[in-house]
Amino acid sequence: MDEHEAKRVSLDLIESAIAAYLTSIDEEGFPQTRSMFNLRNKHKFPKLVKIFSDHTNDFMIYFTTNTSSTKINQIKSNPSVCAFFCNPNEFHSLALTGTIEIVDDVRVREALWHEGWERYYPGGPNDPDHTVLRLYPFKARGWYKSQTYSFKIGT
Repeated sequence: MDEHEAKRVSLDLIESAIAAYLTSIDEEGFPQTRSMFNLRNKHKFPKLVKIFSDHTNDFMIYFTTNTSSTKINQIKSNPSVCAFFCNPNEFHSLALTGTIEIVDDVRVREALWHEGWERYYPGGPNDPDHTVLRLYPFKARGWYKSQTYSFKIGT
């Protein structure tokens, strides 16, 4: 599979995967993986499609999480992460690695906000326990149709 096809199938996957799995590194140096909302899923989060439409080449990903979560301290100590997407029924997977950042822009929090998230963040999009994370991955590695593929992003 050439790089163009690898990028196409990767985008298809991140735009349809039910969940994203984010792995950070704990204080003892071990990976810690957890399930996150896949905000790039076009069917589950259709209002966000426009936000990601300019990010088909850089594969930028947003996550929302509680400021009080363990992952925030892990990211502050070591921002190296992996975001993993999969469709197990098709044996299709994608791992995106890079450095994640905490986004302080109120406009981003408000743009990503969805009704119902009050159960996680009772104070709304500007709840002090609501944090937005942004990943611009630099490397992709995947599995599709019985073959592995990889490509660099942003180079």
